[in-house]
Amino acid sequence: MTRRPMPTVEDTLKFFTQDFFDKHSNWGRWGKDDQMGTLNHITPVKRLQAAKLIRDGETVSCARPVTWERGPDVIQQPVHFMHTSGERWVHAPKVEGQMQGAADWFGMAVHGLHITHLDSLGHHFRYGKAFNGFSADKVNTHEGATVMSVELARKAIVTRGVLLDMPRLYGLPYLERGEPLYLDDLLAAEKAQGVKVEPGDALLVRTGAYKRLLEKGPADEVKEGRAGLYGNTLPYLHERGVAVLCSDAANDVIVPGHPMPFRLPIHHVGIAGMGLWLIDNGNLEDVAEACAARKRWEFSLTVAPLRLHNATGSPVNPIAVF
Repeated sequence: MTRRPMPTVEDTLKFFTQDFFDKHSNWGRWGKDDQMGTLNHITPVKRLQAAKLIRDGETVSCARPVTWERGPDVIQQPVHFMHTSGERWVHAPKVEGQMQGAADWFGMAVHGLHITHLDSLGHHFRYGKAFNGFSADKVNTHEGATVMSVELARKAIVTRGVLLDMPRLYGLPYLERGEPLYLDDLLAAEKAQGVKVEPGDALLVRTGAYKRLLEKGPADEVKEGRAGLYGNTLPYLHERGVAVLCSDAANDVIVPGHPMPFRLPIHHVGIAGMGLWLIDNGNLEDVAEACAARKRWEFSLTVAPLRLHNATGSPVNPIAVF
C-alpha cells in the first residue's frame, strides 16, 4: 500500500509540456556546442571537496553484479561464454614454458532494468533533438552516438556523493512497487539526515529496490511497477545543480498501468533538457549501511565508465569512499 494516492497519467503529462521542459532546460547554459551537460557543475574545487570527505579510506561498491540468468526483470539477457577455459589444461602434457590461461567473451544490452549503468546524454531526445539542440540523427545506426557519447566521461566522474535513504526515513525495509517519491519526500530526507544537496553533487536515492529483489525475487517491473522519483522532483534537481542522479531502481517511478511513453519524465526532461547524467539500477544497500554506521550521508564518489566509442551508455561500478 502506498503512502498517498498514485499519480495519474494526466498528472504526469504536465511534465512533458514544452513550457515545463523549457523552464528546466540547460540548453545553451554552457555554450551552444556543450555536450557535458550537468557534469559542468563538477569543478576542480568540487573534486577537492569530495577528497576531503575521505576519512577512514573504506571503499563501497554501488553496483549490482552482472548475472547471466533469465528473469522477468531482465529485458535482454546478458551473454557470457569462455572462449578459452581451464578444463583443457588439467590433463594436458606438461610442457616447459607453456602458457596456460582462460579468456572470456561478454555481450550485454546496457540499458534496461537490470544492469547498473550510466546513461549518456545521447540516450533520450525531445522532438528529434538531443540535449542542447543536437539533431537526434547524430546518434545513428551506422556510427552510433557521434555526439553525446558516454566516452565524454572518460576522465571519470569524481565528486561529492549524497545518499537520501527513503525507506530509512519511513521505517521500512524497502518501498513498494510503483511507489512514487515526491519533492517533499526528498526534502524530508534531507532534514532527517542533516544533509543538503549542493551544486555538482551526485545524488543517490535509495528505494530499497535491490533489497526487495534479493528478498522476494525478480518481477516484471514494466507491468508490476517500480518505486522511483516522480516528475515534481525535477525542479529540485535543476535548482540544486545535481550533476549525476543515481538510484537503485530506474530513477523514474514506474506506475503500473501507465503507458510507457509517459512513464519517464526524469529521463526525458533530465537527459534531453537538463543534460543530467543518470545511473540506473544501482546497489545502494552497502553504502546505506556504511552511511548509517557513521551517521554521515556524504562521501567521495567515483564513477568511471568504459571508454566505449560512440555509445549511449556504459556498465559502471560506482565507488563510494569514506
